[in-house]
Amino acid sequence: MVRWIGLLAAVAAMASASPVLAKEKSATPKAGPGEKVCRYKFPTGEKRAWVCKKQEPCCAWDAINYVKCGSTITGCL
Repeated sequence: MVRWIGLLAAVAAMASASPVLAKEKSATPKAGPGEKVCRYKFPTGEKRAWVCKKQEPCCAWDAINYVKCGSTITGCL
């Protein structure tokens, strides 16, 4: 039961993040002060670019074609 709730929460989070990623794909991200542009190429050939704070790691998961900024404490968990 707990696994299903966790799975549903993860799916809902990714579904809500999809429109943001679609906007970022069409426009080249520009980093402001204290930010960096992260770039990644998935094994499928798809390229993504997104903006993170300078102290945050750039994280990408090939299995689900997902990218995000990590945490300074936990990294890309």
